[in-house]
Amino acid sequence: MSEDVIVRDKPEHHRFDLLVDGVQAGFSLYTEFAEDPENPAAQRIFHHTVVDEAFGGRGLAGVLTREALTASVAAGHRIVPVCPFVVRWLRDHHEVDESVDRVRPAHLEAVRRADAAE
Repeated sequence: MSEDVIVRDKPEHHRFDLLVDGVQAGFSLYTEFAEDPENPAAQRIFHHTVVDEAFGGRGLAGVLTREALTASVAAGHRIVPVCPFVVRWLRDHHEVDESVDRVRPAHLEAVRRADAAE
């Protein structure tokens, strides 16, 4: 039995949604960050990834992460991995290595501000 798995960006919510057969199965949150005002969305800080327990054990978090990161890079963003799952995924997958930036204190502060705003 094949599942219909879709990952889609929801920029108005700063997240990528994971849908399995039309059902929300998870999401990956990001915060856009830029030190240069001329490039206001230069980086995407990925800071939280969730897959519902009912969908666990199928590798869907990896599918979500791969799609979210490659779509972000294709849209011109650099990746800043704060989420522990994204950090682990990047250790084993190297498709976006050239577009990954180190986490700095300013990134962590941007995530704290984003969390406080929700």
